[in-house]
Amino acid sequence: MKLLTRIAITALALLLVAKLPIGISIDGLTGALIAAVVLGILNTLVRPLLVILTLPITILTLGLFIVFINASLFYVTATFVDGFNVESFWAAVLGSILVSIISSIGNRFVE
Repeated sequence: MKLLTRIAITALALLLVAKLPIGISIDGLTGALIAAVVLGILNTLVRPLLVILTLPITILTLGLFIVFINASLFYVTATFVDGFNVESFWAAVLGSILVSIISSIGNRFVE
């Protein structure tokens, strides 16, 4: 049940971020739910591998490179999901930061 709630919170966060004029658009609730599932899968399977492979540069940048890993996964999610579009990499950076903040706040109420 927690997993479905977290997916719903992420989908709502994606919908909220898509309302902002930063270059992200989503076609409806189904697109947001599919994007939330794909983003969750990528964050679960690919992100740990990327963090390990880029550990030296992450240490050199004092952890700031993690933001670019998150933005890259956000951008890749947009390429996989029809109806979820990100115009530029910088839109993905800002979008991933905002979705992370909104999801973190929402997930606090789930636990």
